[in-house]
Parts: sequence; C-alpha cells; structure tokens
Amino acid sequence: MEKVNISNDLCITNICFGTSALGNMPETYGYEVDPSEAEETIQAIFQSPINFMDTSRNYGMGRSEQLIGNVLKKIGGKPKNFVLATKIDRDMTTDVLDADVTRRSFDESIQALGTDQIDILHLHDPEHCRDVKDITEPGGALDALFKIKDEGLVNLVGLAMGDIDLMEKIIPNWPFDVLINHNRYTLLNRQADKLFDLAHEKGIKIFNAAPFCGGILAKGTSKTKRLVYQNVPEKALLPIVEIEKICNQFDIPLGAAALQFSIRDKRISSTIIGITKTERIIQTMEWATIPIPQEAWNKLLSLPYSTENPEAGRAYKLE
Repeated sequence: MEKVNISNDLCITNICFGTSALGNMPETYGYEVDPSEAEETIQAIFQSPINFMDTSRNYGMGRSEQLIGNVLKKIGGKPKNFVLATKIDRDMTTDVLDADVTRRSFDESIQALGTDQIDILHLHDPEHCRDVKDITEPGGALDALFKIKDEGLVNLVGLAMGDIDLMEKIIPNWPFDVLINHNRYTLLNRQADKLFDLAHEKGIKIFNAAPFCGGILAKGTSKTKRLVYQNVPEKALLPIVEIEKICNQFDIPLGAAALQFSIRDKRISSTIIGITKTERIIQTMEWATIPIPQEAWNKLLSLPYSTENPEAGRAYKLE
C-alpha cells in the first residue's frame, strides 16, 4: 500500500479503516454488527497492510473504542508503526463540549483503548454541540485539546466534522496538524473542495472520510436505498445510477471508482472507509489498485455533482 509521511514520527497508508459501524450503530448504518465479529475484524486490520485506524469516543457510545482496546490487550499492544486515531466527543446527554468534557473524553478514550498515548486526536463534531463558544473561547475545548498535545500525550491534533461553513471559520485560527471531513468529497458531492484547498495551503494533512456516502457507492442501488445514513426516495438515487452505468460500461466495480476518486487526489493524505467484515480488507486493497482507464474518469468526472450539505435533513439519534 502507498504510504504518506504526515509528521516526522508518523507514516500512514493512504487508506484508513474507520470503526464507527463496528460499535454497532444500526440507526446510522441500517444493520447490526456482532461484537465477536467486530473484534475479529479489528484484529484482521491490525494484521493487514493497512496501518491506520480511526475511531471516536462516542462511536457506539464507547463500544468501538472498547472493542479496539479488547483486541489490543489480546495481541499485546499496538503493532509497530501502526497509527491509531480517536476523537474528543461532546457529552451526549447535554451536548456540552468544553474544556472539562474534552479532558474527560480523552481520559475515557485512553482507558478504553488501554494506552497512555494516542497518535492522532481530533475534536469531533462541534457543529452538534450546545454552544460553539465553549469550544473556541479562551480556556475552551480547543485550548484543552492543544494542552493535551503540549503534555506529550498525543502526536498530532485535528478537527473532524462535516459542517463546511463552521470548519472554514475554525481552521484559520488554530494550528491543526490534520483534519477529517466526511461525505463531502465524493463522486456525488464536492462541497469540501474549497476547504481542502484551504487546508492544503496551510500544510494541514487531509483525511477524506466516507467516499462511499454511507455505503451506497460500495453496495450499489440494487442493494441499498440509504444515502449518507438516510433512507431516500428513488429520485435521489438517479445520480448514482448514472455512475453505475459508466462503471458497468468499463467493467469497473462501483466501489473501486468511489474509492479511487478520493485516493487519486494529491491533497488527500488518507481516505477513511468504514469496515465491518474481514473480507472487506482484501476487497478494499483490490479496489484501490484496479486499473481505471482515463476514458472512464473523463465520463465520471463530467457527471453533475452537488455542492450542498448532504446531511441537511439528517436526524441524529443516540446509539
């Protein structure tokens, strides 16, 4: 797998496996994940050529981190040169994300993961917090995040969220090392394009998450009608049908086109994709390397795309 240096100490594969679905979030993904199968998948990731894993404190209300911690304990710790990222999350009962919550979230993460140090730590989803001022004001969540880095407890810190407008307001004012944006730079949507330009110019490493738009650009319209974690009408699937027609014309897996759309962009250091089964590891590596002719790219990139918020109508539920 292709690797990218993101700091003097960290070198990552250009694909990262995300573990939110492994925490069993059926309201979001539309299916259940058995904990034992989740642990098998996590262990297989640690044994694979992919050396980068992403999680978060509140994925599955802590289940994702706990499962990873269980596996790390079983295998004797994180493999050499493996990079693990997690995220600071708001208090899910009050939606508060201030300095105290930031520290508590971090302490809970290292306890669940069974480690005293994290490679990459993001502040997660500030757009869903009670008050953004709790995050940005002096002594707020961002100050607490950078203090954790200053204490040597994390190597790199970042911002992970969806809302482009808020992200563009926060990024210029803080020395982030990395960022995650999701569902907004895909074959269907380019809302994050200008944001990625801004981050790239500032030297911030970019992780592009969810190139499959919640799974439909991997499974296809014949297997799911969920787009960006929501059931949608048939009309909303028509742009995907056009992508499928081109992929069928050139005998390209839909998932390969969706994945390579992201990894071929030189601004993007790594592309984060969700995984729930061990067999998806090999499939992902195959999709990343399947030759796609330029004629196919010309047709795919000529299709219309959205620059609107793909989650505008999404209702969030605790799970």
